[in-house]
Amino acid sequence: MRITSQAARSVRCSWLLALAGYAAPAASGQAEAIRMRESRTQSAIELMGGFAERTGITSDRPQQRYLWTDCFAVCNFLGLSRATGDEQYERLALRLVDRVHEVLGRHRSDAPRTGWISGLHDLEGENHPTQGGLRIGKKLAERGPGDPFDEALEWDRDGQYFHYLTKWMHALDLVARSTRDSRFSRWARELAARAHAAFSYAPPGGERPRLYWKMSIDLSRPLVSSMGHHDPLDGFVTLVQLQATARALPATPSGPLLDRPIADLASMMQGRDWTTADPLGLGGLLMDGYRVQQLAQQGAPLRSELLEGLLTAALVGLSHYAQQGELRRSAATRLAFRELGLAIGLQAAERMSRAVTQGQESWRARPEVRKQLEGLLRYAPLRHEIETFWLEPEHRRARSWNEHRDINEVMLATSLAPDGCLLLPPLD
Repeated sequence: MRITSQAARSVRCSWLLALAGYAAPAASGQAEAIRMRESRTQSAIELMGGFAERTGITSDRPQQRYLWTDCFAVCNFLGLSRATGDEQYERLALRLVDRVHEVLGRHRSDAPRTGWISGLHDLEGENHPTQGGLRIGKKLAERGPGDPFDEALEWDRDGQYFHYLTKWMHALDLVARSTRDSRFSRWARELAARAHAAFSYAPPGGERPRLYWKMSIDLSRPLVSSMGHHDPLDGFVTLVQLQATARALPATPSGPLLDRPIADLASMMQGRDWTTADPLGLGGLLMDGYRVQQLAQQGAPLRSELLEGLLTAALVGLSHYAQQGELRRSAATRLAFRELGLAIGLQAAERMSRAVTQGQESWRARPEVRKQLEGLLRYAPLRHEIETFWLEPEHRRARSWNEHRDINEVMLATSLAPDGCLLLPPLD
């Protein structure tokens, strides 16, 4: 199956069919559901094809690497490989992993330093490409030690984000689970160990450890000292996932165990309120909840109270978000990738609900989980509303779409075909 770059034309023709899949199982039966799922998958293929060509994955164009977008792209390619049976998509996922390490694991072209940001020599750096973390990939250079802080400008400056690194750990872990190649598990754990060492710190006075939100490219100094709302949560779930993979994969090469970082992150989580009305944050809560459910089903030592807390926070946040009326605004004033994060998370909630209904997970007897999931499913139409809006060609001509085209198209592809991002392939 050849990847095409004619994403806009194909999506314009097929989006109505794709969206019809939202209600297809009840309306037309299994055959119609399969047809609509295939239509959504085809649209995702074409969106990812356009992204791959534009950003230098399948073309000779200059590499345009941005860590968050590439995390979702790797997951998408893995999912498309499973959905279609076509191994070319897995090869694209592996190629993208190499490109990210080659570009974001090294210093910027405009930096005074060269080589791996870990300081390792070339061959050793290639064997341990995540040892120094990974740059965000922002257009502007990082703020220098003597430069004044500008909150608005900081968003456009390079550096390292903890929550981007955890997304890349997740992507590497899914590659390890899909290919059974334990190198990717080791790279993910080396990144986890380095991120924990660099971003975590103990405040004076014996307070619990915290995380810096943003660090310099070489991880020598914090650029933003505040802690991201969900960073400890996302880090904890991700590191539990990496630890489970490392223990299950045969012949895993030597690499760090993560017991201490996991314990530190668990300490940071105690007593925290995860509630947010931000759509991307809400999507992240639901995606983390689904990972908790799957990891527990696969034998990870996770308690049901964690999932219940995440679902409670998501319910409160969704109630506030639905009342704000953001989805009634014009395309010019909306950020598609943030809304699409929520659409992806709502699909995670649907999968959690199916697992409980079908008795596939160990907490099916807990009425609180079932009740929370029933409440979350009342917001499922928001997914349909978000996808409908951003699949409309007129809305994709808005400046707000095109200024963030790569991340928007990749996350739209994830929403159309979410299994690559959401499912944790079992290791037994």
